Amino acid sequence: MLRNASKGAVRRAVTELTQYPKPGEKIHGFTLLHSKHVPELELTALHLQHDKTGADYLHIAREDKNNVFSIGFKTNPPDHTGVPHILEHTTLCGSEKFPIRDPFFKMLPRTLSNFMNAFTASDHTFYPFATTNEQDFKNLMSVYLDATLHPLLKRSDFSQEGWRIGPENPRVAQASDTKAEDSKLVFKGVVYNEMKGQMSDAGYLYYIKFQEEIFPAINNSGGDPEKMTDLTYEQLKKFHAEHYHPSNTKLFTYGDMPLTDHLQEVDAQLSSFNRIQGDLEIRRPIEINNDGPKSVWVQGPVDPLVDKDMQWKTSTTWLMGDTTNILETFSLGIISALLMDGYGSPLYRNLIEAGLGTDWSPNTGFDNSGRVGIFSVGLTGVKEADLPKVKLALHRTFEEVHGTGFDKSKVDGYLHQLEIALKHKTAKFGMGLLHRLKPAWFQGVNPFDSLAWNDTISAFQTEMAKGGYLEGLVEKYLLNDRTLTFTMTPDADYGKEVEQEEAARLAKKIDEVTKAAGGEAEARAQLEKQELQLLEEQSKSNTQDLSCLPTVYVKDIPRTQEIIDVRDSKIENVNVQWREAPTNGLTYFRAVNLFDNLPEELRALIPLFTDSIMRLGTKDMTMEQLEDLIKLKTGGISASYFASSSPLDFRSSTEGISFAGTVLDRNVSEMLDLLRKLVLETNFDSAGAQSQIRQLLQGSADGAVNSIASSGHVYARGYAEAGLTNYFRIKEQVSGLSQVKLVSSLASRPEDEGLTDVIEKLKAIQKLAFSGSGNFRTAITCGTESVSTNEAALQSFLSSLPKSDQSSPKIPTPDFSRNAKTFFPLPYQVYYGALALPTVSYTSPSGAPLQILSQLLTHKYLHHEIREKGGAYGGGAYSRGLDGVFGFYSYRDPNPQNTTEIMRGAGQWAVEKQWTDRDLEEAKLSVFQSVDAPQSVSDEGMTKFLSGVSDEMMQERRGRLLDVTKEQVREVAQKYVVESLEKGEGRMVFLGEKKPWVDGIWEIKDMGISAPQEPEILDEDVKVAALGS
Repeated sequence: MLRNASKGAVRRAVTELTQYPKPGEKIHGFTLLHSKHVPELELTALHLQHDKTGADYLHIAREDKNNVFSIGFKTNPPDHTGVPHILEHTTLCGSEKFPIRDPFFKMLPRTLSNFMNAFTASDHTFYPFATTNEQDFKNLMSVYLDATLHPLLKRSDFSQEGWRIGPENPRVAQASDTKAEDSKLVFKGVVYNEMKGQMSDAGYLYYIKFQEEIFPAINNSGGDPEKMTDLTYEQLKKFHAEHYHPSNTKLFTYGDMPLTDHLQEVDAQLSSFNRIQGDLEIRRPIEINNDGPKSVWVQGPVDPLVDKDMQWKTSTTWLMGDTTNILETFSLGIISALLMDGYGSPLYRNLIEAGLGTDWSPNTGFDNSGRVGIFSVGLTGVKEADLPKVKLALHRTFEEVHGTGFDKSKVDGYLHQLEIALKHKTAKFGMGLLHRLKPAWFQGVNPFDSLAWNDTISAFQTEMAKGGYLEGLVEKYLLNDRTLTFTMTPDADYGKEVEQEEAARLAKKIDEVTKAAGGEAEARAQLEKQELQLLEEQSKSNTQDLSCLPTVYVKDIPRTQEIIDVRDSKIENVNVQWREAPTNGLTYFRAVNLFDNLPEELRALIPLFTDSIMRLGTKDMTMEQLEDLIKLKTGGISASYFASSSPLDFRSSTEGISFAGTVLDRNVSEMLDLLRKLVLETNFDSAGAQSQIRQLLQGSADGAVNSIASSGHVYARGYAEAGLTNYFRIKEQVSGLSQVKLVSSLASRPEDEGLTDVIEKLKAIQKLAFSGSGNFRTAITCGTESVSTNEAALQSFLSSLPKSDQSSPKIPTPDFSRNAKTFFPLPYQVYYGALALPTVSYTSPSGAPLQILSQLLTHKYLHHEIREKGGAYGGGAYSRGLDGVFGFYSYRDPNPQNTTEIMRGAGQWAVEKQWTDRDLEEAKLSVFQSVDAPQSVSDEGMTKFLSGVSDEMMQERRGRLLDVTKEQVREVAQKYVVESLEKGEGRMVFLGEKKPWVDGIWEIKDMGISAPQEPEILDEDVKVAALGS
């Protein structure tokens, strides 16, 4: 929100080409290679090259205050040690200009950025950020450039982030009396633990092993734990010197800030380098020739929540064309969508609906991120006897599609979706553009070709007009058996074998240290000394002088928030909120129907209901026909469970179903008619309803353990919070561990038992969905020119809804008190934990200092203790102002005992801490990163509509946040953390492998895993921010 003052009374649009140099002209050490205005995307692109080093630079000028920067490097991994991934972490641990420990994390509370991160892709690594503040942009650019080009790369950083051997509990190195299990020597390291989890998950393991077969020229950039411990510190430094060089970099800037300012700063940083030969190699997948199909079989872990007879995963892959052919790549993407997107698609019908599997395999789809397109289709939840049937069904489907052709209306539906996507004004357009352009750019594709949207659509329509175009591509690439079929078989001993391999590798490494040190005692003393030295260096982190780091200031934050103008009206006795704004010809629809006294047995089935209405079809239309209409007439329709705490009383809450739709102004009536039809006319009594609902359940249950582990701290937090208020109790039923357990149990119900009881409850929800106009409210966001037509459409829609109120008897609120400590035994090798405490309502004066406290604890204490010292991938504190909760979490945590002590002691630490003015300043900046983050036009006014938080409430809280004092922070830490824990109000939850430390104090909750399973850890996006945000 903060920008420097005007650049003159009259400012030319940043997209105006005449203000920029002409191709061939030089500017601040760069030569402009190419420039182009792209009106359909409202942007101007400029491609430059650094004269001295050859660095590649793409600038996208657009009237968007949310500016983006990224520096990226081509990093083809030389082996499976994960050197690109470990380097991504260690570069951010200190640099020449900022020689402090961990400047990246130290910058988080010194910026107003709305995005900061770093990513390791298969063959490149990049470091992006986004901010609306011009000084902030300069600050972060300086830190990012120095971190990547001039990192310190200390040996201790390699040990912390990469790998080392040390006592399991880091405090052992500081203590004299320790337990044997605490002093056990283990492999440690943030990235090592991260990838240990990744490689133990069946979903990720399937994908990465598939990649090794189809693309052996690209090694595992994230790192295979079996190989990571072969990486040396010297190899890390050598890889940096060869790859993190301007001659091997691609820089990207986006937004409305001046290009000349960017170029001056970048040139100053790059000019000290001389040009070298960059890593320009474009690696390709294997050749699959006419010598017959290839088949590969590998073993993987068992999913304990899935039927033991449905544990196989299999896929078949075809190589497509060169992705530099933009038109063909776009067309193949359309074919992929036509073949498998939606329940009515031919591949879904012939594979999943036919019962051959429960869900798509992790590699399914058209992958155009490499130089050669890769098209894969596969299934999870396959029975061993059905494995050969999958490939036969694929071939048969392609033959059928080639013979009958693609329906033009279906193609038009996808083009309509693209039209709406172009018109939608998102707050994160720049970051989305970076992610879209970057993979092809690193593969040698001219980014200007990727931006030529209208040209590509026009060329596509020209080819379509000739007839048989898409069918010809199917014949060219898919009507053959030049394939790779990749199958993973379940191995009940897989987890044990992984553990045995690690134990043997650890013993070998310890033996090497023992021989070098002269004996076992000497080796242990040496390893514990190294751990102590690392702890001592980590301990300096909180006392370092950070004055070398740039910052923005709280005084620059406006005290008055930007007001979003909305108005209220009534139509058919229904409250309507209107937000009139430039929407590029789109209308955004929201509605909420609140339920009074919703029966307990219905609530948990609402997610299944909202899935079912997008699956079953109606009496007069199949789901395929409905899906085609949705694509042709809307940008998407959805329904979901809704709940909100009251801003006036966090112990009070409301619940119901929410509805949403995006549509071109001309199609609002059709969108509302479709929504009404889906909700009211879905046929739960059709002959295929039971089998279709069973498939939905099996698809959700397949990989449920993976979904928990991908956000394990969120599930732990949700269950802990469920013991505090009714809002959290009901939310946990529909989106937490309770929901996972319900879905898994229904999915595994024997077929002869049927689902009649479930269907009756779904029909009861259907009657409730649009009932009771007194509890129904809507919100419309549109341009002023569309208000009158939208009013008419909305009146017609509302008048068509059922008029009878559905009243239910008053239901007493169930007891939602929980044991103070709950443990879920789950097959993971690391842990996910949370501690939750009740606090105050949104309007309470204590809410602001609690929010500031959460940032202080995260950045000044918990990150340091849980991640740096403890080795967890993330940990922190949070405060949810609307919902009245304060809590702590840890993520991918190898030291849960240590973490529980840290969490329980954090409040007292905050009370005793002598906070400085700078500490408070940084915490406030951290809070306002989200408070003042840019919003998409579709989200404007939604906080008021959904939760009842008025502009006056938000303004009052804003002022309180800006005025929080150190004494207020200590007071809320004492009252709502220290004293709350003393009174037993806290709820702690951990997920993971049950070990002896989980004693009788803990309540053990079974997730329905009947047989003991070998420990494993499951899928998680490698790119999650390390603080778990």
